[in-house]
Amino acid sequence: METVKVSRKYQVVIPEKLRQEANIRPGDRMAVIAKHGILQYVPVRAMGMTKGMIKGMDLTDIRDETDRE
Repeated sequence: METVKVSRKYQVVIPEKLRQEANIRPGDRMAVIAKHGILQYVPVRAMGMTKGMIKGMDLTDIRDETDRE
């Protein structure tokens, strides 16, 4: 697990290892999702880049009861 420090301007630096793993580049856009006090940053990709992205992923627990309201 990586940790980061929030700056006075509320900015954080994504560690290099995680940037490489998620293929994040300068200027990329990120969607921010807040759920139960946890922030998730998800790279926003062009539709063509998402093909095959979730192959083999377990999708059975992707939504919880609060998503179904």
